[in-house]
Amino acid sequence: MSFKIGVIGTGYVGLVSGTSFAAAGNDVLCIDIDEKKVEVMRSGKSPIYEPGLDHLLARNIKDGRLNFSTNLEDAVIQSQVIFLCLPTPPNEDGSADLQHVLKVANDIADIINKNKLTENKIVVNKSTVPVGTAAAVSEIFESKLENNTVCVVSNPEFLREGFAVEDAMKPERVVIGTSSKEAAEIMTDLYQPFVRSGNPIYIMDEKSAEVTKYAANSFLATKISFMNDLSAYCEKVGADIEQIRAGIGSDSRIGKRFLFAGVGYGGSCFPKDVQALEYSADQVGSPLHIVKAARRINSEQIQRFINKIKNRFDDLSNTSIAVWGLAFKPNTDDVREAPAFVLIEALLKEGVKISVYDQEAMENTKLHFGDKIEYCEDMYSCCKDKDALVIVTEWNSFRNPNFDKLKGLLKHNIVFDGRNLFQPEDMAEIGFEHYPVGRGFSKL
Repeated sequence: MSFKIGVIGTGYVGLVSGTSFAAAGNDVLCIDIDEKKVEVMRSGKSPIYEPGLDHLLARNIKDGRLNFSTNLEDAVIQSQVIFLCLPTPPNEDGSADLQHVLKVANDIADIINKNKLTENKIVVNKSTVPVGTAAAVSEIFESKLENNTVCVVSNPEFLREGFAVEDAMKPERVVIGTSSKEAAEIMTDLYQPFVRSGNPIYIMDEKSAEVTKYAANSFLATKISFMNDLSAYCEKVGADIEQIRAGIGSDSRIGKRFLFAGVGYGGSCFPKDVQALEYSADQVGSPLHIVKAARRINSEQIQRFINKIKNRFDDLSNTSIAVWGLAFKPNTDDVREAPAFVLIEALLKEGVKISVYDQEAMENTKLHFGDKIEYCEDMYSCCKDKDALVIVTEWNSFRNPNFDKLKGLLKHNIVFDGRNLFQPEDMAEIGFEHYPVGRGFSKL
């Protein structure tokens, strides 16, 4: 069975979700207020870098299942299921800003009234929202519609940037929060093509679904923060965090993923979601101390790495440094909360001259830093006449560089390895001063 679907918001979640629903045979209309962005998507091009998305986007536009518009009214009138994929950025106090979600909910109610629509509709919170948001959105429809025909569902996304198409087409699990049996059945039918291999669809209440999303991201962030905290201890006692990772990751109770020490996590999800869950828990008088610690440790980790650079040079104002990697992780152009930005800002304050290279995130970086830093065409030109190289994002192309070539470019053979791409003993043997995270370093 196919559905008529409206997707409001074509950011990372909305565009990937809408395209995936179209690929499963549904008629999808994606709405965005940015006319230029809509025109780009209509042409079959993705405004974000996500492996596999361009191909899927173009194919479904060609087949007529995926359309884009700036007209919200069309989506409300045509669609049986309407997904809200809207930004929920953090407020200064850490709480999630719900103004976009609540505004669109009000707009949808007004459109239903204006057009005297009587058919049942499902409005789905796909955005990451705090507990109680489904109830708040439901209250809007109950207060504005004389005969409320709208059911509000919580359906959090679990997409990994860089693997989003794969995660959308073959989700490990689907979480649906609703107290309506009819809505649960429709949402289950909608997702059935994506879970044919047997992955579960969990039906739960709306509040539990909302907390599930925050809890998942906060737990993963806690795993990263635990390893980053442990890495500082390893450096003090002379242990190797990479060997420890292998030793504990083989325990099935712990698992191998999210155990890599580095310069800290970033992106559009972990920092915002950890902060929002912390705020929400504080508001009800039940502080989550582990979550608080995870956020604090993440902030400290990037500062520890910055201090390694500061401690190596007597006067940073006379140094020039190459930075490899700007996106918060490989296989994306997303620079939101990127550790590289924190590092660059700190070094600029010290008077460091900085050149940068990233495979996909250069344009987004230019929007932030402008002409404060030098943008290079490739990873090697970035290093020419620089005092040191700093690696912040673990793109595969950085894992096996031509070290002889680097020696001829760098003024000093110094590498600050923020993602532990290289073995300390190998770096010492080939004549590089190497500063990894949580491991022994080699100094020439």
